Amino acid sequence: MNLEAALEEIGKAPTLESLQGLKVQYLGKNGLLTQEMKTLGRLAPEERREKGRVLNEWKEALEKALEAREAWLREQALQERLLQESLDVSLPGYAFPSGGLHITSLILQELVGIFRKQGFSVVEGPEVESEFFNFDAINMPEWHPARDMQDTFWVTFDPGPGFTIRGPFGESVNSLGGAVLRTHTSGMQIRYMIQHTPPFRIVVPGRVFRYEQTDASHEAMFHQLEGLVVGPDITMADLKGAISELARGLFGEEGKARFQPTYFPFVEPGVQFAMWWPERQKWLELGGAGMVHPYLFKAVDDYREQQGLPRAYEGMTGWAFGMGVERLALLRYGIPDIRYFYQNRLSFLRQFRG
Repeated sequence: MNLEAALEEIGKAPTLESLQGLKVQYLGKNGLLTQEMKTLGRLAPEERREKGRVLNEWKEALEKALEAREAWLREQALQERLLQESLDVSLPGYAFPSGGLHITSLILQELVGIFRKQGFSVVEGPEVESEFFNFDAINMPEWHPARDMQDTFWVTFDPGPGFTIRGPFGESVNSLGGAVLRTHTSGMQIRYMIQHTPPFRIVVPGRVFRYEQTDASHEAMFHQLEGLVVGPDITMADLKGAISELARGLFGEEGKARFQPTYFPFVEPGVQFAMWWPERQKWLELGGAGMVHPYLFKAVDDYREQQGLPRAYEGMTGWAFGMGVERLALLRYGIPDIRYFYQNRLSFLRQFRG
């Protein structure tokens, strides 16, 4: 019997049936190896021992080869059967819809990113505000006609433990007038200045609320981005430079800004700013700005004194701006109705999904 020939023959067995025949041929009751085993009794003890060792090694090698070939043939038979009898009885997997950022969030991210590159910090403030921070401290006292420009959601609350408006240092400010849903993010200018000393530059993104009739260009809730820079020798030129950089960030290197005089109670002088949109060859009016009114610095220092802090804004100058986020999206994308933003119309929102 030739072991190498037997192993080669086993390794080439094409079917399980032929492999079974080889197993009988070599290891069966009358197999070749079995016949060799029967001759051991006629040999001398030393010769019998050596040949017995060799025959056992052959037997072990044949058994391993048979097992390996059988496993391979069975795997092949299974794969062929799966191919021939393929029937997928499973349900298709459910593809969960992927979400995305709202168009307002995308515009806000873009705006904030432009100002971060200019060294601005981003801060946020409360949406339920005191009358003092929302109006009085930014030069809009109760009798001032500028309050008529902002229809307001007034909040009725229990000044006891149930609800308390907090000031910049956690102190209760329930005594500082009523509570409102903030009509602009400008109140955060006062809160930040009270807690910090100049120089600094910040932007304040957030929701604001106006109690007014909704139509294609007005909504009771919208978003603003407020900017504030305070320090020694801050001028209108610094403001023009920052707004011009914003225009380039939004509309490319050909973007530019222009100012037109206007009135806001918390800045003096005040301007309305517009940006040049090269693609459409038109000016877009986007917001208001100006030099911080001296009254605001006085209101901040007076509040700081009440809290035992030194006055920090005498001799300082600064500028501020505010712009509507939805207004920029309306103009940029030609959206005809501001109410589309919050009607949850997926066919509309999917166009801008980030």
